[in-house]
Amino acid sequence: MPTNKKESLIFTSLMCSMMVMGMSVYNLLLHGHFSMGELLKGFIPGVIVAFILDEFVVGVLAKKIAFKLPINPEKKIQVILTITFCMVLGMVTCMSLFGIIIELGFPNKMLGLYLHAWKMNFIVALPLQLIIVGPISRKILASIQA
Repeated sequence: MPTNKKESLIFTSLMCSMMVMGMSVYNLLLHGHFSMGELLKGFIPGVIVAFILDEFVVGVLAKKIAFKLPINPEKKIQVILTITFCMVLGMVTCMSLFGIIIELGFPNKMLGLYLHAWKMNFIVALPLQLIIVGPISRKILASIQA
């Protein structure tokens, strides 16, 4: 886990860029629009929005909520899993809306499209974060800290 602001910025940048990349590939494949051009077109704006949300909105709220839940803060795995779950909930909620607005503007049946996108994104984002992105980001951070 990050121990200072510099490490926190590095860790957040790693997490956001890998999650945006993974979720972008997934969504482009899901909708049959995958190409390197499409991936690159949405990557930078996605990372910027994800970073801002993570650093200033979702991350702050997720940590506040996580530490109000009945977890043992001395058990690192409980803290990691609780914060991760809260972060994924918040980021999927925000980034699904971002994706729909960027791709479709404000379409008719926005709520239905949003709820479908949220569900489809959540079922991939949680395992992606828990199994791939989180461990890789923590390993890179640990190598920087050593």
